[in-house]
Amino acid sequence: MAARRFVFTGKQEVFLEEFELPVLKENEVLVKAHCSLMSTGTENIVFNRLFEGGTGWEDWVKYPFHPGYLAVGEIEVVGGAVTTRAVGDRVAIRASHASHIIADSERTFPIPDALAYGEAVWFGLGKIAYMGAQVSHYHLGDSLLVVGAGPIGQMTVRWAAAAGLEHVVVIDPLESRLALAVRGGATAAINSSVDDCRDAVQDATGGKIPRIINDTTGNAAVFASVLGLAPDFGRIVVLGDTGLPSTQHLTHDLLRKGLTIAGAHDMHNTERWNDATITAFLFSLSVRGRFDLGGLTSHVFKPGEVVEAYRLANTRRGETMGIVFDWSN
Repeated sequence: MAARRFVFTGKQEVFLEEFELPVLKENEVLVKAHCSLMSTGTENIVFNRLFEGGTGWEDWVKYPFHPGYLAVGEIEVVGGAVTTRAVGDRVAIRASHASHIIADSERTFPIPDALAYGEAVWFGLGKIAYMGAQVSHYHLGDSLLVVGAGPIGQMTVRWAAAAGLEHVVVIDPLESRLALAVRGGATAAINSSVDDCRDAVQDATGGKIPRIINDTTGNAAVFASVLGLAPDFGRIVVLGDTGLPSTQHLTHDLLRKGLTIAGAHDMHNTERWNDATITAFLFSLSVRGRFDLGGLTSHVFKPGEVVEAYRLANTRRGETMGIVFDWSN
């Protein structure tokens, strides 16, 4: 069966190509994609080859490279040994941008009927932010400062709001992103750089910089500024890989303030919390109105507009939030 998918053939080279699907195995299902979400941070690092030698990025990115890892759709065919999925099931799946996807049935995650595809497609970014929430070690009534209101920042705000934090403060220089953060549960949204936000953050939290800070930007310069902003004995959680680790430096604040720095990554799965369990939890919260996934998609493209989509993400990224590809026809 012929299908379509995106392919990077080199730096800043993206095309829509046809390919033949492999034969379906007994434990696999065939999913007809409805839509897929661009992970703008990861995919644009890869698209532009903005990574250093000797990093995991270099080991991962080999051409031809098929970008993407966030798709939702409907099961069209099930293998003979599949008992937990059925034709017609709506599922989320970690897979590259493509019209059709074949995968082990256990790698597909059921989508509740009450949840729209365009909301469910955020499941993977929600999972990444959940890993940040886990290592933040916050509790009911705590305060959190979220640096950056991009896609991961939006998910970070929503987990903190669902967890019952008293203050969830987000800083970002773009008003449109701040408005989405407030919709997602931020108690204060500050239009500022990290270097200039101290007074506003203290005003929003009753006079103190939150002990826990999540840096969701993946920006090396921002990381250094966060160290300077953090209070004594603060905990900084870094979500997002710059691709350029040699540019990300510690400052004297680490020792002087006794800071703790923790990293969170998509691959930090455990038996209790992993792609399947976190996705199910996220969908449950969303259906119950405790995790707002609405309004996050800013642009929708047809697969044939892939060049335009990546151009937008790389030249006017500040105008975007969720860039979705519509494979429904």
